[in-house]
Amino acid sequence: MVSSQHDAVHRIFRQEPDLLARLVPETGVKFPEYSSIEPLDTDLTELRPLERRVDSFFRVRTADDEGGFLLAVESQTKPDPDKHNSWTYYLAHMYAKYRLPPILVVVCRDKKTAAWAEEPICIGRHFHTSMKVFPLVLGPNGVPPITDPEEAAKDLALTTFSVLVNAKEPGLLAILDAVAPVVGPNVDWAEFMEAGLDEGPARDHWRKLMAVYTPNFPGFGSVMEEAWIRVHSDGEAKGKAEGKAEAILRALEVRGVEVSESVRERVMACVDLEQLGTWFDRSLTVETAEELFAEA
Repeated sequence: MVSSQHDAVHRIFRQEPDLLARLVPETGVKFPEYSSIEPLDTDLTELRPLERRVDSFFRVRTADDEGGFLLAVESQTKPDPDKHNSWTYYLAHMYAKYRLPPILVVVCRDKKTAAWAEEPICIGRHFHTSMKVFPLVLGPNGVPPITDPEEAAKDLALTTFSVLVNAKEPGLLAILDAVAPVVGPNVDWAEFMEAGLDEGPARDHWRKLMAVYTPNFPGFGSVMEEAWIRVHSDGEAKGKAEGKAEAILRALEVRGVEVSESVRERVMACVDLEQLGTWFDRSLTVETAEELFAEA
């Protein structure tokens, strides 16, 4: 099953394919001048019993070459030798099907996996190499997190990707604090960020940061909207409770009933609107403030 963390990275590319042109130079390869980057079908199945799907797949049309080239983007969470078989198959099949040169980009979120993915894939024997694949790797080493708000605001897609690709690094919560004021007002990228974070402290922290922003798509049921509704509903209920508590104390004061500090604290601390309603009714007739709390 594809995880939300895995899917979020690729949805960023599908949302904004041009981001690849801004990221590939981080691997040390100059991206050529291009006219468009177009998503392609990720299904590379040739025979039905052998199903193979690449994570994301794009065609890049270049300014000086009508055909352009292909970009296959894969996410990798841990070293897996079986992936070498898949990756070489993808490239060979793409080249045979589209008659265009394919390039493999691998996204890794930890340095160990990134180092493994960077190793060339050699196919052949010791006396002859038939094929050699050189993956381009986007990981924590090449894509540092963006923490400067001004820089983050210039490219929200790149900012979101840079945070997610560094999600395993220490200091993630501080990074989230830095980019929240910039990413938060844009619901699309805020939700990409949340989906791409692992379940646990980082995602919980991001949800709290995002709870202060109003969702752009009310009724859609997004996690961000749920957080906003929860926080604001809690705030509204708390406000109603405080209003009723103050009304109870005011009624006692007007009637000349002495209110001790302990009674005041208990009334003001209550958030049960039904209980406060009962106390208010009693505040109109009781002779002492303590009688508010008498059992029925």
